[in-house]
Amino acid sequence: MAVILIPSYEPTGRLADVVSGLRRLDPAVHVLVVDDGSGPAYTGPFDAARAAGAEVVQLPLNRGKGAALKAGLRRLLVTHPGEDVVTADSDGQHTPADILRVVRATAGQASLILGCRGFSGAVPAASRFGNAVARWSFRMAAGLAISDTQTGLRGIPARLVGWASGIPGTRFEYEQNVLLRCPGAGVAVREVPIETLYFDHNAGTHFRPVADSVRVLLPVLLFACSSLAAFAVDTAVFVVLYGLTASIPWSIAGARVLSAGVNFVLNGTVVFRRAGRLGRAVAGYVVLALGLLAASVAGTTLLAGLGLPAAAAKLITEAPLFVLSYHLQRRLIFAGRERPAPAGANPSPRHNALTETSKVRLAG
Repeated sequence: MAVILIPSYEPTGRLADVVSGLRRLDPAVHVLVVDDGSGPAYTGPFDAARAAGAEVVQLPLNRGKGAALKAGLRRLLVTHPGEDVVTADSDGQHTPADILRVVRATAGQASLILGCRGFSGAVPAASRFGNAVARWSFRMAAGLAISDTQTGLRGIPARLVGWASGIPGTRFEYEQNVLLRCPGAGVAVREVPIETLYFDHNAGTHFRPVADSVRVLLPVLLFACSSLAAFAVDTAVFVVLYGLTASIPWSIAGARVLSAGVNFVLNGTVVFRRAGRLGRAVAGYVVLALGLLAASVAGTTLLAGLGLPAAAAKLITEAPLFVLSYHLQRRLIFAGRERPAPAGANPSPRHNALTETSKVRLAG
């Protein structure tokens, strides 16, 4: 049976409703609520959640949704080792029936389970638009077609709990980081449809549309900026060399050597931050660069021969190669061989479950 983990900051009475609804449908379910430093003014909702049957722990200070989720995961590694964990929001947007549906879908699985909303019916325009942008950006960045990247209803199989508790991020970007790490960790993602609920035009959410959207999309933007920086260097150097030599193959080769170096350094140190196995990464990157170089020379030469200006021919050729290079680097070159720890294992000596649990206290 899975444990339900609910991070909560300055909750309303809907928190207790979620807990009582879960306990009514399944009296045996264990619910862990993490109070993310809400303060004394919110004692009432947490007392009501405890009275409804939840275990409540408190973080001394507000640290963000990601920090609250990881504190809960690390606590559960100690108190409920070997059990699946299902995370849910405290604002009532996830019905008890849908939460238990994800519990059942997670049982016996090795995949991360997402409870995904259909965004049909009376959905606030800002939420509909925000989800569409996040979905498109994530697919571009990670190569995964996920219909609801921002869902907080997730099933984490026992074998992935330690892995998930060690992923960086303290606020809303943490959940995005989990999804971005899945391909490199060999973790499959499955979707379970759930009901789409909003209350008072989503007035109770603590998601800040501008600041938190930037946080959520920051990993995606880093991917894109690194590739675009190399692309800009490549195009500028190509134009200069072509003006000097009038040779497409030599101009592309010279530009690619310089831009590849820029791209490799940025991806290795800023974007993917993968340490170790440098020789293997360099070898893989060289093979990829040579393949892309050949494709670029062939495509640009072909289009230029059809009458297009050389710079335009290169831009048209490079667009699909940019996307291909982006995904191959993420999935193969800088994958980092990041594998989930066995069920019940602590994520790392620096962030072990006992150390993290010592930072929270039982409420009451």
